[in-house]
Amino acid sequence: MEKISILGAGTMGHSIALSAAWAGETVTVYGIDEQDLSNADRGLHNKLKVMTDNKLVTVDQAEEIRQRIQLTTFLEKAILNSTFIIEVVPEVLELKKELYSRLETLISDDVIIASNTSGFKPSLLAEEMRLPARFVVTHFWNPGHLIPLVEVVKGEQTDAKTVERAMAVLKEMNKKAILLHKEIPGFIGNRLQYALFREAQALLDAGVASKEDIDAAVTYSIGRRLPVTGPLMTADMGGLDVFSAISNYLFEELATDQRSGETLSTLVVENKLGDKTGEGFYSWEPDVSAKLNKEREQTLIHFLKKDLKAGASE
Repeated sequence: MEKISILGAGTMGHSIALSAAWAGETVTVYGIDEQDLSNADRGLHNKLKVMTDNKLVTVDQAEEIRQRIQLTTFLEKAILNSTFIIEVVPEVLELKKELYSRLETLISDDVIIASNTSGFKPSLLAEEMRLPARFVVTHFWNPGHLIPLVEVVKGEQTDAKTVERAMAVLKEMNKKAILLHKEIPGFIGNRLQYALFREAQALLDAGVASKEDIDAAVTYSIGRRLPVTGPLMTADMGGLDVFSAISNYLFEELATDQRSGETLSTLVVENKLGDKTGEGFYSWEPDVSAKLNKEREQTLIHFLKKDLKAGASE
C-alpha cells in the first residue's frame, strides 16, 4: 500500500483524501494556510455526516476515517515518507510546474507525482521535471468521494511502472480507473461532456427549444440509460446499422462551433455564472440551490451504493 499525500485542500483535494481514508489508507493533506485547512475540515465533517445519514458508513467508521486524514500547512510535513503524491492545486500551468520543481528537491526518485488536472497534457506539465518518467495524470471527478471514475493519462515519458502503481492505488481506493493510451486535451470524460454541452448551447441559441426542455431531453431519455450503457454499448444494443445510418445523415447537421455560444458568452460577460452567483441559465435562489445540490448528491449516493454492492458480490 502506498503512502499518499494530497497537495491542495480545496473541494477536490479533501474529497480525494476522503476516498483514500474511506479505503483504509492514511493520508496527509497540504493546504496553503489555516483558513484553507479550516475549510477542508468543515468539508470533511459535512461529507462524512451525509455518508453516515445515508448509511454508507457508521458513525464509528466515520470517526475512524476522519482520524486517518491529517491536515497541515507545511509542505515538508505533508510529503514526509510519502510514496505517492497527488497534486490538486489550481489549474495554472506555471503554479503546477513550480510545485513539481520544488517537490523534486524534497523527495526520493521512486516517489510518484500525479496531477488531478482536468485538461493539461501530462507531457506539458512534466516538460521541466528532472524525472518525467514518474509523472502521471490521475483525473478524479467532482465530488471525488462519490464518483468512481478516475482518468489515468500517461505522458510521452511516463514509464510503465508509474502507470502500474497509479492503477493499483486507485484500485485500493475502490475507484473505476480508465487508462488513456494517448494524451489529448480534455481526456475522455470532458470531451464527451462538452460535445453534449456544445450541442445544447447551439440548440438554445437557435431557439429550437427552451432551456428546460433541452435539459429534459437528456435527463428523461439518454440520462436514464447512460448509468448502465455508455454510447458505444448503447449503439451495439440499438443496432450498428441503425446508428451508422443516423450518423451519416445527422453528423453534418451537428454543431461545430469553436467558441462558447452567444447565450453563454453573454451570461459570462454579465457575471451571471450560475449557482455561485445566483443566476446563470437558470435562477439560483438559495433554497433552489440547496434542493438541487442535495438531489444530485442523493442520486450519486444511490449509484455508489449499487457499485459497492456489485463489488462486494464479485
